[in-house]
Amino acid sequence: MFQSATEVTVALNYNESCSEAVTMQFDSIARAYELYTVIGKGHKGTATIHLAQHIGTGMQVAIKRIDLENWDQEFGYIQHEIVLTKQLQHENLLPHFCSFIHQHELWTVMPAMGFGSCRDLIHAFFQAGLTETAIVYILRDVLRALEYLHGRGIIHRGVKASHVLISGKGRVCLTGLHNSFSTIKGGQRLRTVYDYPQHAVDCLQWFSPEILEQNLGGYDTKSDIYSVGILACELANGQAPFVDMPVTQMLLEKIHGTKPMLADSNTVGEFIIDDNSMEEVDEEGKRKTAEEKADNIFFQRTFSANLHNLVSLCLEKDPANRPSATQLLNHPIFRSLRKKTSEVLPEALQPVTPLTDIAKLPKDNSQDEEITRQMSEVSMEEDWTF
Repeated sequence: MFQSATEVTVALNYNESCSEAVTMQFDSIARAYELYTVIGKGHKGTATIHLAQHIGTGMQVAIKRIDLENWDQEFGYIQHEIVLTKQLQHENLLPHFCSFIHQHELWTVMPAMGFGSCRDLIHAFFQAGLTETAIVYILRDVLRALEYLHGRGIIHRGVKASHVLISGKGRVCLTGLHNSFSTIKGGQRLRTVYDYPQHAVDCLQWFSPEILEQNLGGYDTKSDIYSVGILACELANGQAPFVDMPVTQMLLEKIHGTKPMLADSNTVGEFIIDDNSMEEVDEEGKRKTAEEKADNIFFQRTFSANLHNLVSLCLEKDPANRPSATQLLNHPIFRSLRKKTSEVLPEALQPVTPLTDIAKLPKDNSQDEEITRQMSEVSMEEDWTF
């Protein structure tokens, strides 16, 4: 599955100065790369993600190093994502340039995404949520990636803000394929799936009711559409619905058909009906009234009726009532878009500055803390997930 240290693998590097991908060669050997600062850790500390440079081309990349000696999960979990990613090619899916074994580590080389994940952006700069312009362009590209996956019988099962990465030029890429599932078995496409993701704890808030129920009804690609609705709320509200709710209560809310919504001036009445659900206090520690809560920044803005409608369609409890990714891409909110995402998103994300000059980064890990602060103050509350 992995290349030897002497082989050269050919991969696709999506050149952001044009719409077409160009072919480049990436060496499957550790000395071909200069490692710079650490930008994330994961998998209980066994995975480390570096910004790095491919010495032969000078190209900035990201390298995920997995310590196989301390890996406590099935190796097939890693293998699944690598093999699947190599089989896929779409401008809105994060590619793997190459993977190889170095000593006791598995190295995977990928594009470096200058803006990081949408979760990073929200936590560091947009706690009250992104603008509608940014949200709509991001959702369009996520749906394009899902349309591609669903057309090949693949259910993503992990659509959320930390799995949506944005390059320095504004290209949106969906990642997180480790939980994905292929509905193609024995050359036939399954109409319904009953498999429950083994590593699903960090995705529960985004899962559809039918996945969580684990009943004889099963689920299909429409479960990803529900996750898109949760993602839209996460991008707009600054956090995912149900995030502070006990798992059992969240499950009951979803099964009973509770439909999350965007927080704005149109929905203020819905958010203050249950006065106890929005426990807030003023500077003197006094509990705020419903009217005072309505003056919150969330309710001083107004999202379009089209965006509210899109979210509502995605979050229908009955998957039969949810549109497919292809149908959603024909929604009026997307039909009105005339520009490429890369032409709009960098400006829509201001004042955030993407990390594009790797020469400014330290090679000495002792300087990581300072450079991380300088990297647009991107938060590491939730590790980057490639």
